[in-house]
Amino acid sequence: MADLSNINEHADVIGADGVHVGTVDRVEGDRIKLTKKDSGAQVEGADSSHEGHHHYIDGGLVAEVEDNTVRLSANADVAVTFETEEDGNAI
Repeated sequence: MADLSNINEHADVIGADGVHVGTVDRVEGDRIKLTKKDSGAQVEGADSSHEGHHHYIDGGLVAEVEDNTVRLSANADVAVTFETEEDGNAI
């Protein structure tokens, strides 16, 4: 897992394939909280019924943090299947 302390607010979160997954709201513990505007069907395969509230990416999926970009170890369409909600439950 990459050092999550290097992640900046409003950094882009992209899959290993370079596809946009979300935008960092902030880091909470070992998870990245995504902005509400990026929740939902931004990525093919995402469920639009989850729009309008924060989703989280587990820090274990972070492969690299460089400048203002967080690159995940999974492609975007796979990464969104690992998103969780505030309570930690899968989406």
